[in-house]
Amino acid sequence: MNIAIINGPNLNLLGKRETDIYGSQPFESFLVSLKTKYPHVHIHYFQSNIEGEIINEIQRVGFDYNGIIINPGGYTHTSVAIGDAIAAIKTPVIEVHISNVHAREEFRKLSHVSGKSVGSIFGLGLKGYELAVEWFIR
Repeated sequence: MNIAIINGPNLNLLGKRETDIYGSQPFESFLVSLKTKYPHVHIHYFQSNIEGEIINEIQRVGFDYNGIIINPGGYTHTSVAIGDAIAAIKTPVIEVHISNVHAREEFRKLSHVSGKSVGSIFGLGLKGYELAVEWFIR
C-alpha cells in the first residue's frame, strides 16, 4: 500500500510555530513514528510552501497511490486550483488539519478541498494523520 502525505505552507515549521495551536513536535519526528507503526505501508512525504508544487505532487501521485492525506495549510481557504487538482485525480484524498479550523477565524471555515475529498479530519492534532492512514488501511 502506498500513501502520500502532502503538507502545505508553514507546516515545515511544526514544533516551532504557534505551539499552543499546532503542538511542539516537528512533523519529521512524527513521520518516523508513523512509519514505524505502519511498516507494511509505504508512506511518501512531501511538503511545500508553493501552491504549484503542491498541485504538481497531487498530479504525480494521484493516479498510482492508494491514498493521499493532504493538509493544504492556508491554501485550504484560497486555492481553487488545489481543489481542482484533487477533483482531477483517481486516488482518494483525506483532508487533515491539526487545529479545528471551524473554531478559529471565520475565513478558515471555507475549504476548497473538503468537497473534493472522501473525508476530513479537523482538530485532533497530528493524530489526524494516523487516523487517515488507518482509514486507508481498512
